[in-house]
Amino acid sequence: MFSHIMVGANDIAASKKFYDAVLGALGVAPGTQDDKGRVFYMTPTGIFAISQPINGAPACGANGGTIGFAVDSPEQADAWHAAGVANGGTACEDPPGIREGGMGALYLAYLRDPAGNKICALKRL
Repeated sequence: MFSHIMVGANDIAASKKFYDAVLGALGVAPGTQDDKGRVFYMTPTGIFAISQPINGAPACGANGGTIGFAVDSPEQADAWHAAGVANGGTACEDPPGIREGGMGALYLAYLRDPAGNKICALKRL
Protein backbone atom coordinates (compact mmCIF):
# COMPACT_ATOMS: atom_id res chain seq x y z
CA MET A 1 0.00 0.00 0.00
CA PHE A 2 2.80 2.45 0.80
CA SER A 3 5.79 3.29 -1.39
CA HIS A 4 7.59 5.21 1.35
CA ILE A 5 7.25 6.93 4.70
CA MET A 6 9.21 10.08 5.55
CA VAL A 7 9.41 11.74 8.95
CA GLY A 8 10.83 15.10 9.89
CA ALA A 9 14.10 15.44 11.77
CA ASN A 10 15.66 18.50 13.41
CA ASP A 11 19.10 16.91 13.80
CA ILE A 12 19.79 14.57 10.88
CA ALA A 13 22.92 13.09 12.49
CA ALA A 14 21.09 12.25 15.75
CA SER A 15 18.10 10.84 13.89
CA LYS A 16 20.33 8.80 11.56
CA LYS A 17 22.15 7.32 14.57
CA PHE A 18 18.78 6.42 16.13
CA TYR A 19 17.24 4.90 12.98
CA ASP A 20 20.45 3.08 12.01
CA ALA A 21 20.19 1.39 15.43
CA VAL A 22 16.45 0.59 15.56
CA LEU A 23 16.19 -0.44 11.92
CA GLY A 24 19.50 -2.28 12.19
CA ALA A 25 17.88 -4.38 14.94
CA LEU A 26 15.37 -5.42 12.24
CA GLY A 27 18.07 -6.31 9.72
CA VAL A 28 17.86 -3.08 7.68
CA ALA A 29 21.15 -1.64 6.38
CA PRO A 30 22.26 1.80 7.60
CA GLY A 31 20.62 4.72 5.85
CA THR A 32 22.21 6.51 2.92
CA GLN A 33 22.23 10.30 2.76
CA ASP A 34 21.51 12.13 -0.48
CA ASP A 35 22.80 15.53 -1.63
CA LYS A 36 19.81 17.27 0.02
CA GLY A 37 20.65 15.80 3.43
CA ARG A 38 17.78 13.30 3.48
CA VAL A 39 18.49 9.78 4.72
CA PHE A 40 16.89 6.74 3.07
CA TYR A 41 16.48 3.18 4.35
CA MET A 42 15.74 0.89 1.42
CA THR A 43 13.99 -2.46 1.84
CA PRO A 44 12.35 -4.88 -0.60
CA THR A 45 8.91 -3.75 0.61
CA GLY A 46 9.36 0.02 0.83
CA ILE A 47 11.45 2.99 1.85
CA PHE A 48 11.68 4.78 5.18
CA ALA A 49 13.28 8.24 5.16
CA ILE A 50 14.16 11.16 7.43
CA SER A 51 14.44 14.78 6.32
CA GLN A 52 14.52 18.27 7.68
CA PRO A 53 11.17 19.90 6.85
CA ILE A 54 11.33 21.66 3.48
CA ASN A 55 9.33 24.62 4.80
CA GLY A 56 12.08 25.49 7.31
CA ALA A 57 9.84 25.02 10.36
CA PRO A 58 10.96 22.66 13.12
CA ALA A 59 10.10 18.98 12.82
CA CYS A 60 7.61 17.71 15.38
CA GLY A 61 5.82 14.45 16.13
CA ALA A 62 2.30 14.08 14.78
CA ASN A 63 -0.16 14.21 17.68
CA GLY A 64 -1.97 10.88 17.47
CA GLY A 65 0.34 9.57 14.76
CA THR A 66 2.36 6.35 15.05
CA ILE A 67 4.49 4.52 12.50
CA GLY A 68 4.59 0.77 13.10
CA PHE A 69 7.42 -1.57 12.12
CA ALA A 70 6.69 -5.29 11.79
CA VAL A 71 9.00 -7.56 13.78
CA ASP A 72 9.51 -11.32 13.68
CA SER A 73 9.34 -11.98 17.43
CA PRO A 74 8.89 -10.38 20.85
CA GLU A 75 12.67 -10.74 21.29
CA GLN A 76 13.28 -8.71 18.14
CA ALA A 77 10.87 -6.05 19.43
CA ASP A 78 12.80 -5.92 22.70
CA ALA A 79 16.13 -5.58 20.83
CA TRP A 80 14.59 -2.82 18.67
CA HIS A 81 13.39 -0.98 21.79
CA ALA A 82 16.73 -1.33 23.59
CA ALA A 83 18.63 -0.11 20.50
CA GLY A 84 16.38 2.94 20.31
CA VAL A 85 16.74 3.89 23.98
CA ALA A 86 20.53 3.44 23.75
CA ASN A 87 20.72 5.71 20.68
CA GLY A 88 18.75 8.82 21.59
CA GLY A 89 15.17 7.55 21.66
CA THR A 90 12.73 7.81 24.53
CA ALA A 91 10.51 5.01 25.78
CA CYS A 92 6.82 5.92 25.71
CA GLU A 93 3.48 4.23 26.29
CA ASP A 94 3.61 1.10 28.47
CA PRO A 95 6.79 -1.01 28.62
CA PRO A 96 7.21 -3.51 25.77
CA GLY A 97 4.80 -6.40 26.18
CA ILE A 98 1.62 -8.19 25.18
CA ARG A 99 -1.56 -6.16 24.70
CA GLU A 100 -4.97 -7.81 24.28
CA GLY A 101 -7.68 -6.08 22.30
CA GLY A 102 -10.04 -6.20 19.38
CA MET A 103 -7.15 -7.02 17.02
CA GLY A 104 -6.15 -10.06 19.13
CA ALA A 105 -2.93 -10.48 21.07
CA LEU A 106 -0.11 -8.17 19.99
CA TYR A 107 3.41 -7.71 21.28
CA LEU A 108 4.13 -3.96 21.16
CA ALA A 109 7.08 -1.70 21.97
CA TYR A 110 6.89 2.09 21.60
CA LEU A 111 9.54 4.80 21.25
CA ARG A 112 9.82 8.47 20.40
CA ASP A 113 12.66 9.32 18.03
CA PRO A 114 14.94 12.35 18.60
CA ALA A 115 12.41 14.65 16.85
CA GLY A 116 9.43 13.31 18.85
CA ASN A 117 7.92 11.03 16.20
CA LYS A 118 6.22 8.03 17.80
CA ILE A 119 7.17 4.65 16.38
CA CYS A 120 6.20 1.13 17.33
CA ALA A 121 7.49 -2.42 16.88
CA LEU A 122 4.59 -4.88 16.46
CA LYS A 123 4.36 -8.67 16.40
CA ARG A 124 0.93 -10.28 16.00
CA LEU A 125 0.73 -13.31 18.30
